[in-house]
Amino acid sequence: MTAVGSALERIDPRRHWDGAVIDCDVHAAVPSLDTLYPYMDTVWEHMARDRGWFGPYGAAATYPPNAPSTSRPEWRAENRAPASGLDLLQKDVLDPMRVERAVVNCYYGIDTLRHPDWAAAIARAVNDWIIADWLDKDSRLVASISLPARDPAAMVAEIERVGDHPGFVQAFLPIRSDRLYGQRVYHPVFEALTRHDLVLGLHWGGTTEDAPSVTGFPSWYVERYAAEWQAYAAQIASLLAEGVFKAYPTLRVAVFEGGFTWIPQWGWRLNKEWKGLRREVPWLDRRPLDLIREHMRFSISPIDSGPPDALARIVEWLGSEDILMYGSDYPHWHDDDLGDLLPHVSETMRSNIMSETARAWYRL
Repeated sequence: MTAVGSALERIDPRRHWDGAVIDCDVHAAVPSLDTLYPYMDTVWEHMARDRGWFGPYGAAATYPPNAPSTSRPEWRAENRAPASGLDLLQKDVLDPMRVERAVVNCYYGIDTLRHPDWAAAIARAVNDWIIADWLDKDSRLVASISLPARDPAAMVAEIERVGDHPGFVQAFLPIRSDRLYGQRVYHPVFEALTRHDLVLGLHWGGTTEDAPSVTGFPSWYVERYAAEWQAYAAQIASLLAEGVFKAYPTLRVAVFEGGFTWIPQWGWRLNKEWKGLRREVPWLDRRPLDLIREHMRFSISPIDSGPPDALARIVEWLGSEDILMYGSDYPHWHDDDLGDLLPHVSETMRSNIMSETARAWYRL
């Protein structure tokens, strides 16, 4: 067997599971700004060409094109960006792994564009491109709505525009933002999501006006990469403490590319602090970790499994058999050998991870 074949075998869910597979996180990468011109008013094409602008820089900052973590070697196509076409997704994941359904997420770095109308136009174009070139061409696919994350009113407008399209099951927000998402300026977004029965997807990526860490700018990409879970923790704490789930009790949240092994320990700390400080957030009338289990689901990628006995303990501490969802995170490269996880969960939980939790969460 070739080295590439061996690597693919290690991540192939069919090596570990013979039931249904629903992949909750595959990526579509916009090949170039030219791809989007047919889906936007010509004024924006003229603005881009006049300025020599080739698209938002956020995607390349989040996924450096030549970084090993951006794509597995076997998923890099000659003269094409990884995940930049439906044919690549079909060849690399959907067909060989016999995936029943997959949720397409497209992070194009729209949040790095400060012009509010232009950002909204790019988001519209991305969503229309996803419909035309992906959803309409493969019935196995559903997708996330790309949103202009700096403008809550424009976010709501885009949800209203395409939220009833049967192919959209989720709205995508990058995990880093200028404001924490629990703050009330975003509540109209949550109202629109729940009214359209859409999941809120929180995903790796995003830019801010401030440093990406709590104390300054990192020197190296590895620092940012390893510490990104702090942004996930901050956003989840914000949704809880600001009373989002009290105000919108049917809101469902999916969390991607943040791992899950940190959730129990951090959740216990949050429970402990809530017991002593809940007088300032009286609307938070249940333990935070219980609300996480009820309102949130986490993709398994990256697993970050560690020793087998430690992983088994973490799975037990999660306290829920339907909190995890299988996601290949195609085309990104994590050491996500399902063989490290599935032996440590019950047969029911294996089925939930591989398909049934996502099926229920996304109404598939």
